[in-house]
Amino acid sequence: MNFADIDDASEHATHSVAQRAAAATRSTWVSVLVNVLLSTTQIVVGVFARSQGLIADGIHSLSDLVADFVVLVASHHAKKDADVDHPYGHQRFETAASLALGGLLLAVGIGMVWSALQKLEAPETIATAHAAALWVALAAIAAKELLFRYMLRVAKAVKSSMLVANAWHARSDAASSLVVSIGLIGNLAGYPLLDPIAALIVGFMVGKMGWSFGWDAMHDLMDRAVDDAEVQAIRQTLIDTPGVAGVHDVRTRKMGDMVVVDAHIEVDADITVEAGHNIAVAARQAVLQRHRVLNLMTHVDPAHRPDKDHEPARAPQ
Repeated sequence: MNFADIDDASEHATHSVAQRAAAATRSTWVSVLVNVLLSTTQIVVGVFARSQGLIADGIHSLSDLVADFVVLVASHHAKKDADVDHPYGHQRFETAASLALGGLLLAVGIGMVWSALQKLEAPETIATAHAAALWVALAAIAAKELLFRYMLRVAKAVKSSMLVANAWHARSDAASSLVVSIGLIGNLAGYPLLDPIAALIVGFMVGKMGWSFGWDAMHDLMDRAVDDAEVQAIRQTLIDTPGVAGVHDVRTRKMGDMVVVDAHIEVDADITVEAGHNIAVAARQAVLQRHRVLNLMTHVDPAHRPDKDHEPARAPQ
């Protein structure tokens, strides 16, 4: 293992971050365009068609627009190289963005629930909606579902949890538009209460999703470890490295969508310090190349052979 190999791996990692940022920017601008058109249409038609459910859905689409700009800002900062203040890079900007998205969704959900409850307390104020509202809601379902599938495909391709969160935000919009459509059908059929009930259900859906995203992001910011399967895969890569006699105390923590790892590796106690160091470098490079690991800190421990465990200690010459 030489320093050229280390430079190549670092360059590959940099390219991966750049590719993820480019994918995030591209997919997010598509989402911006869709949400501008949807939110404008839904709110305007909702006001004139007298549908609280459609207005609530339009506000939800508007929150998507704000979320999109949060993602754009986070992607811009996350692709920055490591510096003195951030020696492990800026990947946690993505986690912070996911936390912001969760808080935004939760706030929007609470506001929608509150508005719907106020309407239900005064049922005489609920008007019969115009059929145009239903057509807009149905069109919104199709647009949001297509947007969700596109964004999720991009998110999985670049393995970005922030983009996954934003994609599911779009899917929540599709689900909310479905609920609004059902409420509008009931409203047009002579059951006006179904429109604010639909808005209430949408509010609960949005709030629940916001809580879920925010809670997960908060745990990641508190150095949550990756799952056991990934830890075992990293451990196996270390063990498979020539010269590694054993591995213990493998610890992980998430850094955005990447992972930082600490591990103790055991090498033959009789080899030189330089040989032990070369084994540790080889083990580190193997992990960086095969896993989504940003950095691996290794501690080298001596592994005594069983036949030498009971040999008397020799006095220094």
